[in-house]
Formats: sequence, C-alpha cells, structure tokens
Amino acid sequence: MQPNSGESNLAVILRGRVQGVGFRWWTCRQATDAGIRGTVRNLPDGSVEVCAAGPDDALARFLEALRRGPRGARVETTEFLSPTGDLPPDFRAIP
Repeated sequence: MQPNSGESNLAVILRGRVQGVGFRWWTCRQATDAGIRGTVRNLPDGSVEVCAAGPDDALARFLEALRRGPRGARVETTEFLSPTGDLPPDFRAIP
C-alpha cells in the first residue's frame, strides 16, 4: 500500500468468528464513515484480511473497532502484516 501524503497504512489478519457474520460489509461501513480507504476480504482459512490507509487517529479508531467486530463476531487474534501494494481510492470488500 502506498499511502497518500499525510496517511499511514495498516494491514491485519483477524482470526476467530469473523466469517459468516457480515464482517466484510460492517468493515466497509466503519471504514467509509471514518474516511479510510482500502480493502477487506475473506481468506480460505476462515480469517479476514484488512488493508487500509488514512489519518493516524482514524486508523487507530478503526483498528479498535475491528478488534471488537460486528454483533455476532468474535475476534480472537489480530496479526499485523507489512503493508504492500496499492489501495483503491475508497473502501471495498473483495469477493
């Protein structure tokens, strides 16, 4: 991910009960409301990957929200990755 000037970036994998509970769509809403751009996708092992860019304070609040997750989810672990690649200008769920 190549952040724009004044942006930081974040790449995490969330594990636990994070698929089949609307996690991707909830994440898109949280990110859009916070002015964060990036992607969220389900991984084959049952985890969810989030790559995001935005202002530091917005990303910190977004990460807190991700660790809580939507109703019905249970985030057990958060693994931080080294952000790489480009991000879209908005926030999207990748099928």
